[in-house]
Order: sequence, then structure tokens, then C-alpha cells
Amino acid sequence: MNAKRSKTTKLFVLDTNVLMHDPNSLFRFEEHDIYVPIMTLEELDNNKKGMSEVARNARQTSRIMDGIVSDEADIEKGIDLSEPSRGLATGRLFLQAEAIATVLPTSLPTAKGDNQILAVVMYLQQKFPKRPVILVSKDINMRIKARAMGLHAQDYFNDKVLEDTDLLYTGTRELPADFWDNHGQGMKSWKEEGKTLYQIHGPLCPELLINEFIYLDGETEKPFIAIVKEGGGKSAQLATLVDYGHQKNAVWGITARNREQNFALNLLMDPEIDFVTLLGQAGTGKTLLTLAAALTQTLELKRFSEIIITRVTVPVGEDIGFLPGSEEEKMTPWMGAIEDNLDVLNRPHEEPGQPAQGGSYGGDWGRAATMDLIRSRIKIKSLNFMRGRTFINKFLIIDEAQNLTPKQMKTLITRAGTATKVVCLGNIAQIDTPYLTEGSSGITYVVDRFKGWPHSGHITLQRGERSRLADHAAEVL
Repeated sequence: MNAKRSKTTKLFVLDTNVLMHDPNSLFRFEEHDIYVPIMTLEELDNNKKGMSEVARNARQTSRIMDGIVSDEADIEKGIDLSEPSRGLATGRLFLQAEAIATVLPTSLPTAKGDNQILAVVMYLQQKFPKRPVILVSKDINMRIKARAMGLHAQDYFNDKVLEDTDLLYTGTRELPADFWDNHGQGMKSWKEEGKTLYQIHGPLCPELLINEFIYLDGETEKPFIAIVKEGGGKSAQLATLVDYGHQKNAVWGITARNREQNFALNLLMDPEIDFVTLLGQAGTGKTLLTLAAALTQTLELKRFSEIIITRVTVPVGEDIGFLPGSEEEKMTPWMGAIEDNLDVLNRPHEEPGQPAQGGSYGGDWGRAATMDLIRSRIKIKSLNFMRGRTFINKFLIIDEAQNLTPKQMKTLITRAGTATKVVCLGNIAQIDTPYLTEGSSGITYVVDRFKGWPHSGHITLQRGERSRLADHAAEVL
């Protein structure tokens, strides 16, 4: 290996799970060098069979490596990655081309693949004492073992959209108290389609994103709430919202109970917005609001022909095994949340001093008839059969989206044809998929990438509205 490079660049040893998580990780280390042990290749070979995401990624990694290695005469000197990566990486790829006989601590069984990779890291550290040799692995126990042996180890960070999910775009912004003093001069306002629009100039305008909701709580007057229609420049255009908290604007009998729910309904009911993401703890009303908006726009406004619901089938406890029946019947146990919300939407619940809410008013028979009509317009689909499909004029709901990888998310969102609206619901505090974290989840990825696009919107729902018990449990447990 080149001595000059060794002083300035690091040598990263890749564990198998990194390549199986992201086949393009070979091109993600910029000017640094990569070393792939024989055991990593062996484990890739063992995991290549099957139709799972891991198996597909293992095969993809092998194809990428074959493309890199096939034209190279001298593998020992390392293969320059500049050309295969199209300039993304300028380091070199080294494959283990010799037998390594490093003495491991007697407590570590040498037959285990992980320990053989650790032996390679030890050997490289001894061979290049002045060069940083770092093991990259997504396996926490592997990293702990490496550090216990005095080796450098780190997680694979490139798939993380954000280091800290507290920095994730929330879709809302509280305006400073002196907002109108700084932005009120030369302001223009006019009416358009029942909404008031404002054209403002001021220091905050460059920071405002399209479809970001802004609010200013007034101590004396009514709070000011609006959506940004144009932003990111010297001036910005704001528009007032439909008040979905008022009974006259109820959506399928449902009214917004707080500010964020009102913002969410404005996004869900807007025909100009094709893609909506809703994040929030359990009980914040994500599914209920989405279903109410979907039913209204499908059955009453006739904007969509059908509602399609899909979700990742990751069990919280032990798997319940194979289920009999058609695709729809197999998906039914996973759709309990949808059933619960349909019950709420289809049952008028009279509260003291409140008008009846709900979608039907014809007694038990009327409710049963309405339920049959609703069910005929809702289709439940499995993720496994999504590839190659195109949904035209549909309202597509992706539930539990925090369990999707960015790649799966792309596969789903690109199913949308003309006049289709896609809504992603998730709670990044409840990830059940191994190797996915809050920072690398597919929903975090799309929230970050879609912000500021004129036809998409995002809201993080803050307040639980399920019950006082559920709210307290979410806080203390």
C-alpha cells in the first residue's frame, strides 16, 4: 500500500452487515481506502439466496464488486475506485489476498466469522501502526468486542439522514413576537378563493419553506396561523388556512382538536398537495385524520376512486406463523388500527352539549350499510406485491412507515400515477426493524428530502388525543 496515502487517509475494514445494508457503501468513504476480508465475502455468499431485502442487497454487492475487480490485473496494490464510483470515491479497494495468522485471545472461538474479521483488523493495525485502521459494522456487539480488544470500531453513518432526530423538520415554525414589526412594512394583502394572502418582506423570508405552517400566539387578539406559499427569497407569500376545528368544516364528522391536527387536515384536504408525511406519538390522531380525509375525498368529493392501505408486517412479539386466505385476508390482522378508526368514523358518539359526530345517521342498519359501502372502497395491499404496480386516481396510505428503509420507501412512493395522493404515517420512536434507527428510517429520509417541494407537506403531531391514560403512559413508560 502507498506510504504517502497512509499518512493522510484511513483504512476502513467493512463488516458484512454494512454491505448487506447498503451495497453502495463501497463508494461512500470518499478519499479513504477500504479493505474487504475474505470472511466478509464468504458471509455475503451465505446470504445471497432468497427474496428478502438482505438477500437482494448481498447479490447487488457481489455484482458491484465483480464490476470493480473484473478488469483489474493486480489486486494486491488495491483497485482505484474513482472510475467505478464516477468520482464519488477516490480511495482504493483492497481484498484480502493472503492468509492471516493473527493470534486472537483464547476466549474467542476462531471458527466464528465475526472473530476472523476482528483478526484481520488486528493484523492490519500491526502492519500499518501509523495509519488509522477502523472496523465499520452495524452490529453493536461486534463493535463492543473490537473496542474491548483495543481496536477502532464505528457504526456506518452514511445512511443516516440526521445525527439527531430532534433536528428533523417539523413542518411548523413559531414566529417571534416582533414578527409584524420587522415584516409588516410594505405588506400587500388580497383575497383569493376564500383565503387571505399576504406578501411580506423581512429577515425571516429566506428561511421559510414552501408549505411550512407558521403561527403567532397573540396574548389579546386571535392567534395568527398561515401556510407559506412562496419562500426562500427576499419576500414570502403567506395564505390563511381553513379552520377544521370548527364544526361547519368537519371532515367526515371529525374536527381538529389542536393546532397541529388543523395543519394536518389542511394538507390532507388540499388537492394541490400530492405527498403528505405525518409523524407523531401513539394517539396523536394520524390514522383517524387521514382516513377521515380519504373517505371524504373518495366518497363525497369523488376526487379519488379508491383508498389503498399498506403497512410493513413487522410483529411486536413472536410471529404468529402462516395465515390462511387471500392477500386481503392475510393482511387483516395487521389492519386492526384501521378497523378501530373506521368504527370511530362510523359511530355517532353524542357528548354532553356537543352535536353528534360521525359519518352515518341511520341507526344500526344505516351504520351497517355505510360500513359495507366504506369497505368496498378500501383495499388493503401487502408490500410484497407492490413492485411494478401503478396506482392511478387513488388515495394511498402507507402506515407504520418508520419500519421502511429509504429504498423501500422509494419503491412505494414511485408507484403513484396521475391524480394519486400518497400519505405516509409513522412514529419514529417505535421502530421494530433490526438495523434501522431513528436517523436512518425511510420516513426520516423522505421528510428531509421532500421539505420545500411545492406539492408536499409534513406535520409532526405533538399532542396525544386518545385518552388521559394513553397520554400519561406515553410520558412515563
